[in-house]
Amino acid sequence: MSRGFRWLWASYAVSAYGSGFAFGALPLIAVLVLEVGPGQVSALAAIGPAVGALLAVPLGPWMEFRRKRPVMILMDLVRFGVLLTIPLAYALDALTFGQLLIVSAVAAAGKIAFNAAAGAHLKGLVPPAELLVANSRFESTNWSSIAVGPPLGGAAIGLFGPVVTVIADAVSYLLSALCLLGIRVPETPPLAGAAARLRAREVVDGWRHLLGHPGLRALFLNHLLVSGLIMATEPLLAVLMLGELGFPPWQYGLAFAVPCLGGLIGSRLARRVVATRGRPWVLRVVGTLRAVWLLGLAFVQPGVAGLVTVIVLELVIIICMSLYNPVLGTYRLEHTPAPLLARTLTAWAISTGLAIAALSALAGLLADLTSARIGLVVAGVLILVSPLLLIRIPPEVYAEIQPQQDPPKAAA
Repeated sequence: MSRGFRWLWASYAVSAYGSGFAFGALPLIAVLVLEVGPGQVSALAAIGPAVGALLAVPLGPWMEFRRKRPVMILMDLVRFGVLLTIPLAYALDALTFGQLLIVSAVAAAGKIAFNAAAGAHLKGLVPPAELLVANSRFESTNWSSIAVGPPLGGAAIGLFGPVVTVIADAVSYLLSALCLLGIRVPETPPLAGAAARLRAREVVDGWRHLLGHPGLRALFLNHLLVSGLIMATEPLLAVLMLGELGFPPWQYGLAFAVPCLGGLIGSRLARRVVATRGRPWVLRVVGTLRAVWLLGLAFVQPGVAGLVTVIVLELVIIICMSLYNPVLGTYRLEHTPAPLLARTLTAWAISTGLAIAALSALAGLLADLTSARIGLVVAGVLILVSPLLLIRIPPEVYAEIQPQQDPPKAAA
């Protein structure tokens, strides 16, 4: 891989490990420092990312007509600055719950904008034949940061206090920005003259492209359903394991940390499986397999057998997801013209965040009315519908997965 890609990968890695290290830091601070109740913690987990997604709506067209590398650096610096307000307010004994909500929303919007700009920049930085390899490396980095970061962050909080992981996360964004400065590859100039004004039509162009392309439409809707339902089961499983089944917290943490290593397995297999089976097989078969295991979590029992059951089910789900995601990401880049990339990737990320927030809220409401186990059963049954979207993709889209040609620069 080129030196430019290695700097981009380093930027992604350092911020991913910083975020993994600070995983759950804001709710933890809300509980330990501000002594808020469960309702406010849930609001922080749902409202912050949802507001951040709404804040990111106009950022897609804003980024589209600007060079992507400066946008990524700006988003890193914004997140660096906003996160540093937390330890500063903590030191001055001025920290409030409202500040945590604002920080959560701004950080979520910055993440969406950074990832969209990075995806658009990646397409110009890496040859088409290497896109799958690049996406696989990002995927493996993401899962390894989730596996390693939270246990280390929890230990650091125990030793150094509640805001140490937030400081580390903030510094990681500063380091990420410095890594981006190491990319020396000239960036393709954006469309001239289009950045002067923001039109309403341009805000929805990303969604228009996703819903207008037969393959992307089905993959997009499938992704929203699968991601939303998988994430909605996490708090329900926490209530079931830590409450009803009486698992100690360290076993609960183990049940989620160990399966994340499956992300290394799946992402490393992606290129080999595509070479032997083809991308249509991965999108359809592996896309189906990642949805069929969730129902098993509803039948977890106490003791060692129950712990092993959770680890095995989560491991298989994550292996399937980490094999599927790089192929999906490559397909999305190949089938989106360059002048629409930032808007399309922003629309994808915003929709994913809102779907996760909505389905998590509905799952929590159902669990309150019935039980966590019933909520897991309903989520596990609903997700079995998601493969129907993959089956409905027209055969010619699967049979001929060729990159769309970007319009000539002069015409654009």
